[in-house]
Amino acid sequence: MYGPGGFYLRPEGPAGHFRTSVHASPLFAGAVARLLVRTAALLGSDEVTVVDIGAGRGELLTGVLAAVPEGLSVRPYAVERAPRPAGLDPRVEWGDRPPEGVHGLLFANEWLDNVPVEVTETGPDGIARYVLVRPDGSEELGEPVDGPDARWLARWWPRAGPGSRAEIGRPRDAAWAAAVATLERGLAVAVDYAHVRDSRPPFGTLTGFRAGREVDPVPDGTCDLTAHVALDACALPGAELLGQREALRRLEVSGGRPPLALASTDPTAYVRALAAAGEAAELTARGGLGDFCWLLQPVGVAAPVLPAGPGVVGGL
Repeated sequence: MYGPGGFYLRPEGPAGHFRTSVHASPLFAGAVARLLVRTAALLGSDEVTVVDIGAGRGELLTGVLAAVPEGLSVRPYAVERAPRPAGLDPRVEWGDRPPEGVHGLLFANEWLDNVPVEVTETGPDGIARYVLVRPDGSEELGEPVDGPDARWLARWWPRAGPGSRAEIGRPRDAAWAAAVATLERGLAVAVDYAHVRDSRPPFGTLTGFRAGREVDPVPDGTCDLTAHVALDACALPGAELLGQREALRRLEVSGGRPPLALASTDPTAYVRALAAAGEAAELTARGGLGDFCWLLQPVGVAAPVLPAGPGVVGGL
């Protein structure tokens, strides 16, 4: 996908093929900006770094920089394999790996689902074997799973009988631990479609996306290859797992309608608030973007970083 002409290096970027929370509404970037403000407060500083892993074309950082309040000095980093896009805010430092020794917020939106994993299938004999795939997408079963992969499955993805599939999340666990290790103090957040041990999908989640449609996951560089994330396996001590609905509610985003009385006292404000409520509803909708999970990993700061509280639609 990152080879010459591969899916993620094409000029249109991921936004040309599928809609993420970042593209759905500026409310999402506003929520991340509020999270950045809270992180700075926990650090006791008016200077803070934000690192966006899997930055696409810089859309999230652009929105965050527009939403942070005056008085907070932000150093933004975009981590992405694609070249720096033209016209990006010059404050954004662009590279293919996160900086070390960060004091601030590390945010990875729909990154871990693209970290490659091995897929396994349990045969009629009850033995889990690696699924081998050809360039045209056709499959066959390979060798039995053993060693560290077998131990990961035993701990994190119990077998569900012949024909069931699993996706071994060890590379994602390692990738997330390495990303968190770049933080000296602050908060690391991973946002993705996910599942936990008690509710693993029996047939896996591997699929492809191209031009807004779900397609067969053919490994030829023409489509996005993705699988949901076992986020509970990625979590390090002190982490918290939240659904996106709850995470955004704690960051003052909800789909509640504005009071009808506002329509008569300030019609323009009512229309704006109604539009924001509609966007918030999309971000928190069941069966859609609201089904994302957030993994919050504090490093050297008090937890929880997002204490529960009333949710409203609004600005910083």
